[in-house]
Amino acid sequence: MRPVIPYVTAALLFGLGVYGVLRRRNAVLVLMAVELMLNAVNLILVTADTTVRAVLPHSGQVFALFVIVLAAAEIGVGLAIVLQLYRLRATVAVDDVALTEPPAPARTVSQNAEAGR
Repeated sequence: MRPVIPYVTAALLFGLGVYGVLRRRNAVLVLMAVELMLNAVNLILVTADTTVRAVLPHSGQVFALFVIVLAAAEIGVGLAIVLQLYRLRATVAVDDVALTEPPAPARTVSQNAEAGR
């Protein structure tokens, strides 16, 4: 079997995923792009397992299963973070997310007097 077609397909999928991660502003679309990259890695692992004689039989398929489990965990945690971000900020745009805690609002003189009581 000539593994050129699966390798080229995996390279295109991985390139599309990298483009999606670097270019997209929506957090859900970034997660989808990461999934594309993980699926490209799975395709490479399974193709290499069928074409290369390895010491351990079916080791590429076993690693592909580990990547699938990792992808499932990543989607679960990633979607939970995106939902919490949407609840707090009402947007899932990656550019609008502040990486630091916003400063506390300044108190007025009357609020300082009430807090001192």
